[in-house]
Amino acid sequence: MKRLATWMSSGLLATLGTGALAADVVIGVPNWPSVRVTANVLKIVLEDNLGLDVELQNGSNPIVFEAMDSGAMQVHPEVWLPNQANLHNTFVKEKGTVAMNPNGIPADQAMCVTKGTAERTGIKALSELSDPDMAANFDSDGDGMGEIWIGAAGWASTNVEKIRAKSYGYDQTMTLKEMDETLALAEVDAATDQNTNVVFFCYTPHHMFQLYDLVQLEEPPHDPAKWNVAQPTDDPNWLENSSAAMAWDKAYLHIHYQAAMDESAAAVLSKVNLTSDQVSAMVYALIVDEMDAEVFARKWVEENADQVDNWLN
Repeated sequence: MKRLATWMSSGLLATLGTGALAADVVIGVPNWPSVRVTANVLKIVLEDNLGLDVELQNGSNPIVFEAMDSGAMQVHPEVWLPNQANLHNTFVKEKGTVAMNPNGIPADQAMCVTKGTAERTGIKALSELSDPDMAANFDSDGDGMGEIWIGAAGWASTNVEKIRAKSYGYDQTMTLKEMDETLALAEVDAATDQNTNVVFFCYTPHHMFQLYDLVQLEEPPHDPAKWNVAQPTDDPNWLENSSAAMAWDKAYLHIHYQAAMDESAAAVLSKVNLTSDQVSAMVYALIVDEMDAEVFARKWVEENADQVDNWLN
């Protein structure tokens, strides 16, 4: 891959809390697997080809957006829309301090069970979980409530799943579990091995569909006119005032970056284009093959040099 001339970023001399000079570019990294790999790919491309010092920092979606607005961070590698539409609307459309790469990666979100679970319980539709008799099939601790994993803390989708549970009524029959994805998928592993029942948030791009034989629960089709979803940053009574008893709309993943950041880096970020299959393979390598995110990212950049060159030209 042709190396571009090295040059220093201008206008980014803010100091970190430690007193050290900040990196030229700071990439925010929320807490799900695919964003970690994408962040490392971007880091390697910007460092190796623009000579920039790039740092990765963990942060939730609101924190990363607010940091891009202030200049403390420059990049969010994977913004899910419509999940994070409230943040996108505030910082991209209203304030204009954040820009969006137009090349969205298509994604799907739903609730799934394993094929064995579907066969044992007969469940077909998500709404059936509001039936106490059906919910009892998912009661692993004997407390009279089934359990369902709705996502990790800090995910915008987790809040939406709380709204959907309330709207369908299974918040009264199921315990809504928030936990790290690694722990949740370990429970899916155990349920598969032990032939027990499990229901959980599922999405693509993701390796879970390669690992397990999954059945997506049926729902009424998405209706934008009836999809009334707010986030805590929108409304202090967001859960009470929201409703969404229907399927998710098609989602897309977009890189977002600070509008005022280094122009050369912004030009590259605006052209990055990944496929859903590529992102799924990245997650598989990270979780199943247990590869280090940086090691895998460097290997990916080397093996996809022509694709990366298109981002740089």
